Formats: sequence, structure tokens, C-alpha cells
Amino acid sequence: MSASHESNIKYRRVLLKLSGEALMGREPFGYSPEVLDYLANEIKTLSNLGIEIAIVIGAGNICRGRSLSCIGTDKIVADQMGMFATIMNGLMLKDSLSKKSVKSEVLSALKVDGIAKRYDHDSAKRLLETGVVVILTGGTGNPLVTTDSAASLRGIEIRADILLKATNVDGVYDKDPNKFSDAVKYDKVSFSEVLEKELKVMDLTSFCQCRDHNLPIIVFDITKKGSLYNVVSGKKEGTLVYNN
Repeated sequence: MSASHESNIKYRRVLLKLSGEALMGREPFGYSPEVLDYLANEIKTLSNLGIEIAIVIGAGNICRGRSLSCIGTDKIVADQMGMFATIMNGLMLKDSLSKKSVKSEVLSALKVDGIAKRYDHDSAKRLLETGVVVILTGGTGNPLVTTDSAASLRGIEIRADILLKATNVDGVYDKDPNKFSDAVKYDKVSFSEVLEKELKVMDLTSFCQCRDHNLPIIVFDITKKGSLYNVVSGKKEGTLVYNN
């Protein structure tokens, strides 16, 4: 780790929110080996710089609530299945990081002895302080709560400097850039402006948690190589959402 790179780091402890779909790449279901390898390399770059990294991961690549509701699955049951699916994703990510010689630990909000240790914020912070990448799974342990809300809650609990919302879009726009060619991207936008203009950042519960606890959010395109490093080093990347 060079002194110049270390001095450029703006955020020392980050909460990275990854969707389950981010692990799929172009696959219709499950995992893309190429994407897993890519994500592991991006995370390794940060870890080698001494950045403390916690990751909350979704489950859309394995378990989609909409699909389950279509076959009549009870909402509570569907959410429980989704929470277990996030643990599977956490184990897969841990395996990918291990292949890059990156130390990581899977913690779960659900009790799954022999598979993952039980989450508590003190243990998570101790692991982060020793340079271990902490993969937080099982959502919050409760149904009817999204993994976005798990990300905001865990970010607040571990006292992260920033919540990094990884997407396949390079920031927050005034309207859907996939539908409107004249969509305008924000370099930064306040929490109040996001609410006023009903901009899509995260679900409302998680968004309000970040606002109320002064945890800024950066929405960025994880598929762009080097974007994760650019974000933590304070370079112009994605959209910053902040309290004004």
C-alpha cells in the first residue's frame, strides 16, 4: 500500500450494498463466475488500502418475491426464504474473496450454526478493525424488511462513514435514464430534495434511517471497473446524497 494511495482515501469504513442480481451478470439465475471474480478484485483493491469494508447483500438472483407471490407463496414465508438466500450469496462471495487471499467473515442475523456466526455490531466492528471484510447476511432477521433497510441499519450500527449503493446505473437521475434520453444526472443531492422530487435512491424506510442518522449515501455503477475505488477516494463518481 503506497503512502500516496492511502492519503487519497476519503472514507475509511464503508457499508457496501450489493443486490443479489449484481452476482448474476448475464446469467438468468444464480451466479456469474466472471462477475464474482470481478467483484472480488474490486473489493480486494479497497481491502489492500486498509479500508474497512462491510457488505450487505440481497437475494434477487436466487429468490424473487414477485415470482413467489405469483405462485401464491405467503409473504412472510417468501421473505424468510429470501433471508436464507442472502446467506447463500454471502457464502459465495466469501469463497470468491478467499480465492483472492482476502480475509472475510459471514455474519448472519439468523441463527445458522456451523454455517455463519451470529451477527452483533460489536463483533462486526472488531472484525473490521482487524482488516477482515465482513459480509452481513440474513437481512435484519425479520420479514417485511428489505435488504436496503438492512444496509442502512447495519451502516448505522457499525458507524460507517458512507453507505455505498451499488447499482448498474452511474448515479441518481431526475427521471429514468433508460427511458428518457434527456434525463439529467445529479452529482450530489440532499435528502430533502430526494424526498421532494421523489427520486429513486433506496426504499423509504432505509432512506429515512440514513437521513435521520446522518449517514450519507453514494449511488454508483458497480459494473464500471475502478468505480468502487473512485468512490472511496472522493473522486467524481456516482451521486452523493447528503444532509444539507
